[in-house]
Amino acid sequence: MKLIGTHQLLAYADDVNILGGSIHTLKENAESLVAATREIGLEVSSDKTKYTIMYRDQNAGRIHSVRIDNSTFERVAGFKYLGTTLTNQNSIVEEIKNRLKSGNACYHSVQIFLSFRLLSKNLKMKIYRTIILPVVLDGCETWSLTLREERKLSMFENRVLRRIFGPRRDEVTGKWGKLHNEELNDLYSSPNIVRVIK
Repeated sequence: MKLIGTHQLLAYADDVNILGGSIHTLKENAESLVAATREIGLEVSSDKTKYTIMYRDQNAGRIHSVRIDNSTFERVAGFKYLGTTLTNQNSIVEEIKNRLKSGNACYHSVQIFLSFRLLSKNLKMKIYRTIILPVVLDGCETWSLTLREERKLSMFENRVLRRIFGPRRDEVTGKWGKLHNEELNDLYSSPNIVRVIK
């Protein structure tokens, strides 16, 4: 007999029904899933199967686990599904944090090319737009940004752009200094990361 894990697919919400709009419907659908997998010789792994409740009122739905036959499915606050972090509060803060973490890893892997003086700024911009930006913006179609998230995303983009455009030299003092945000906006001809998301 093989084991199959639904990898935390048991989830339901007020507005979006994944497996049910109530705990009763969730149990019925989970029982149907377990029965259907048994018919073809598979077994749902209770260790790998979790569920979450996405309510506006977090005090609703106090049941902490769903028991079906000999299996118990644990209730969790959030989980990763198809690369996206789903939480019981339907918050995108964790998702953006994870996307920026992945974007930073990608940025650090190509950082040497962004600093390389023999590469043109246009080529460096193409590296940013084709390698780094898609990693950060994966799944952004579902985000509803707050000002705090917009600031975090802008800070990330400005850091990458500072690496691409390099420091600027003050004509009066002759000292080198980092570019200010307004100067970066002038140099970067494409829409900024927040406008791309919106």
